[in-house]
Amino acid sequence: MGTPGWIPPTETERRLCEAGARGDWEGQVAAVAGEDLYLVVPQQGQDPLPVYEDPAGGGTCIPVTTRGMLPPWHPQQLFDRVTVEELAQDWPNDRWKLAVNPGTPCAAYLPATAAHRGTWTRIRAQYGVRPGGLLTTHLGGPLHGPLAQGLACGAPLAVHHSVPWNELGTAFLDYAADAQLLHEQWSVTDPASWQQRLGQLLDAGFVPAGTEAALRARAGGEGAGSDGVPELVEKYEERFRADGVLPADGQVTSLVALDYAHAVALVRWGLGARYCAPPEAEQAVLRAGELARAAYGSWQEFSAGYALGRALAFDNGWFGTTYQEAVHLHRVLGQDPASPWANLPFA
Repeated sequence: MGTPGWIPPTETERRLCEAGARGDWEGQVAAVAGEDLYLVVPQQGQDPLPVYEDPAGGGTCIPVTTRGMLPPWHPQQLFDRVTVEELAQDWPNDRWKLAVNPGTPCAAYLPATAAHRGTWTRIRAQYGVRPGGLLTTHLGGPLHGPLAQGLACGAPLAVHHSVPWNELGTAFLDYAADAQLLHEQWSVTDPASWQQRLGQLLDAGFVPAGTEAALRARAGGEGAGSDGVPELVEKYEERFRADGVLPADGQVTSLVALDYAHAVALVRWGLGARYCAPPEAEQAVLRAGELARAAYGSWQEFSAGYALGRALAFDNGWFGTTYQEAVHLHRVLGQDPASPWANLPFA
């Protein structure tokens, strides 16, 4: 039976609860088979696996956490992602159990004999790797108000990675992946370099200044500004109108959405890598939302600016995978009834 008043934060926990209520252990495996699970990173001097005795599980267990049940941000509590397939391959003892979300309303204690682990692997093969491009909401995260609006500005990056758009806490991907992404893509290796990059993004320092000035001049009705809009921009706008990113007579007014979306993502990566703490992160997300509302009049305008900024930066007129991804993100966030862009006012 479920816990009265408790709402599963994501679909994964809902499926776990439903399978547990009907006594379906294979259904519990199926609920997490295509998902990332989170294993605590051991502190120095600790055992590599957090093995413990669980009376509810009936013996020795290794605990993992689903995405929706990650605990609040803590500077010393870190997590790595793992899949049921990886656990099955490296499981150390047939008599132990896998404890998924132990001590919570959606706990599952899965037997882990060789035969059971074979079932884990079989079910994982049926579900495959979690794809990118999925819209996910954490029902325990901000859903209304300025903080939710700011996080919604980063929703394109969240959908790209299929993580909840409205989380601001323990991890974006996981501790190691967040730190690696910041290092490889942003040259961020510590709090100081993270703060520097965040400032540049909030100042829209990565958008092409000449193109941005031309777009703003055109949007302001300055004839001379229209002449300065690059031909490539006009080609993308024509395609955007055909693909529904812009209305029939629409034009992109600014590119800064790309930097503001990346600023929100940088905040979330920085939290995951422990380069910042939640109070500073919240203020930065709120600031990104304020700047976005000053530059655009609607989520559709913001989305078009993000799509064009991304296309100019990474597609360069090919209308290839990067372009198609930008259109997909626009459609998901613009058309899905569960999207924050459908449920949150822009202004």
